Amino acid sequence: MTDSDLPAPVPPSDALFDVPAEARRPTTRIVLLTGASGSGKSALTRRLGLPVVMLDDFYRDHDHPGMPHAFGIVDWDDPASWDHDAALQALRTLATTGRTEVPVYDIPTSRRTGATMVDAHGEKVVLAEGVFAAELVSDLRAEGILADAICLARPRLVTFWFRLLRDLAESRKPPFTLLRRGWGLLRAEPALVRRWTGLGCRPLAPHAAEHEIRALA
Repeated sequence: MTDSDLPAPVPPSDALFDVPAEARRPTTRIVLLTGASGSGKSALTRRLGLPVVMLDDFYRDHDHPGMPHAFGIVDWDDPASWDHDAALQALRTLATTGRTEVPVYDIPTSRRTGATMVDAHGEKVVLAEGVFAAELVSDLRAEGILADAICLARPRLVTFWFRLLRDLAESRKPPFTLLRRGWGLLRAEPALVRRWTGLGCRPLAPHAAEHEIRALA
């Protein structure tokens, strides 16, 4: 038998095995971005121009069983109001396949209204932004798809003011509810930042965070 009669070698490939999508080698990694509501997360993601998963879209509907309450309304700052497992699965799929489906959430009605696709477009990193991003640090690190985890930190009164302007402009809730909730968040912010940093996020000012993420990308 000559060499020409031998079968051509088959290079190693995932295609030889039935490998679940979530177990494939990652094609991109995730930068988790958290911070108090109004801290500038959305503005930073717009400036960066990278693909982004809006983690707030994984909120549960307001009438979901067992929702937590505070200030006379659903406590949207409690992780129990948010679908951790669905968010993790979406980021895992994005990192390993380059695309993922995410829900579309309507904040004024507190309900999911549809779904959309997020595409990594071949970027080295993509952003996952939201107040509960820190809840995913250990999961993404364990799966080898975490690029960085950042908590935006700036003076509380600045955050309070920008949050109130945004929420009023978007008619997120009645003005009195927004003021009451905003005052509560102002007081709670230091404890929230301590929690997020304790979960593995680095506290950075928005301009410093922008510099760090651009270096990764």
